[in-house]
Amino acid sequence: MPADPLSAAGLATPYQLTGAGGMTAAASGCTTANSANLGAFVQATILDPATGALSVYSPLVITQGTAPAAAPVVPALPANAVVTIDFGFNGTNLTQVGATPAALQQGNCADNLNGSLFGQVSFCNGAAFFQAVATAEAAGLLQVPALGVSPKTGQPCPTTRSFTMIDQDQSDNVTTTYLLTATGQTAQFNPANVAALPAATTIVNGSDNKLLAAFLDPTLGCTPFTAPDLSQAGAAGPSQALNEIQAQAQAAPVALVPENDEMTLVNNAFSADKTNLYRSNVGQPAISAANDAASSPANYCQNMANIQTAFLNANQALLATGASPVPAVGTNLLTFLANRELMSFTNLNCANFGLTNPVTVTLDANGVATAATFNTTQQTATNPGATAAPPTTPATTPATAPPVRGHRIGRHHHGLMNPSGA
Repeated sequence: MPADPLSAAGLATPYQLTGAGGMTAAASGCTTANSANLGAFVQATILDPATGALSVYSPLVITQGTAPAAAPVVPALPANAVVTIDFGFNGTNLTQVGATPAALQQGNCADNLNGSLFGQVSFCNGAAFFQAVATAEAAGLLQVPALGVSPKTGQPCPTTRSFTMIDQDQSDNVTTTYLLTATGQTAQFNPANVAALPAATTIVNGSDNKLLAAFLDPTLGCTPFTAPDLSQAGAAGPSQALNEIQAQAQAAPVALVPENDEMTLVNNAFSADKTNLYRSNVGQPAISAANDAASSPANYCQNMANIQTAFLNANQALLATGASPVPAVGTNLLTFLANRELMSFTNLNCANFGLTNPVTVTLDANGVATAATFNTTQQTATNPGATAAPPTTPATTPATAPPVRGHRIGRHHHGLMNPSGA
């Protein structure tokens, strides 16, 4: 991570990806050329506290020892800009390392609680950013677009806090896109670089935010919250932080990062402190009796099983018209989402709360979900005091997806090339 990461110079200085424990990028596989498995992505969201204006910017990640395929754009930041930086990884554990001894402190960065990593994600200055956003909203400077109603379903458009679309580790990863050349060099995705690098391919970070903005919203006829992207000549672009800002309008029940999210466990046990640290960096309130009514481990599982299953079942025909984020996971958006819910139920250990997995998928010879059935019988969680435990592995049959962790679009580490999706 560059020095002064929240400054314009810091944002425009490439991050360097390499292996852990002194391993080189090549030896560890942590290279941008291996982006599908071990690619890292960075995204900044910027608030002008004087006007309430928001913008986004995608700092570039390069493989350590290489040079960018094109020099990053240096963003023009407003005076006293409040910046948050979100990180996403297509592997399992991404650790922040400062280029200078003060870099992480300068950025107010967090990737762990007392040495317990979040894993794929980390943050810089998230809590301060969302507090500044709240101040701007209260002053009438920032007006967040209404969620709107889907013209296809007649229901409110989903958010990253909607039980219709959350998974085992909601509110994670970024919408950043980079260009990748045949030599393994990267560049920011913008019109100038696309024109200058016509043979380059695009690489992305599979995320809940990408799923919402690029797949679910278009299928439902909804519009994601966007702001001028300073790395794309001001073209409108989404971001993880923008999604969370708009998700503050989510009607009850509100899905908040639960204690049984794998990213917030400590030694495989629930941790209120780690969960609250994660929540603070994505603009979510700390654990309380009030929000535990929806998002305690047991209630989170119950709401996912009841609300998401009903949503998928009621909108099967519509969702089946949507493209699959990962064709190796599901043949279309419906089967992808069904597979994702099935695996999230397992990986959140929802059976510990007396619940039954409501989703069954049919797999073809290649393990791709081709059809799904939904049991919409409403369930009530029991044993609310159950704690975290390793996911149990139910018997696998030809009609049931393997119970492996499916975290995001296009990643292998957590099952089915990241079915979760996002």
